[in-house]
Amino acid sequence: MDPFDNNRDRPAPPSWRRPAGMAVTTAALVAGFYLLREHWDHLAGYWAYLLLLVCPLMHLMHGHGHGGHGHRQQAPERTNHGKG
Repeated sequence: MDPFDNNRDRPAPPSWRRPAGMAVTTAALVAGFYLLREHWDHLAGYWAYLLLLVCPLMHLMHGHGHGGHGHRQQAPERTNHGKG
């Protein structure tokens, strides 16, 4: 084991923290800004529809919905042992 090798135990940084990832993220943000700026008039009329579209997309992306679909373990039943 090399005492000067400190990077061996560290996990690799996420892709967006690397220089190429930062460049791609910055370019995407700039492109998104100019796209929204140029097409703002078109999007302003569709805000209600876009808002309604976001909800089902969030459910699809997160994959677990409201959590009440029987995927959780049930808590043990409470009993009144000796109380009464």
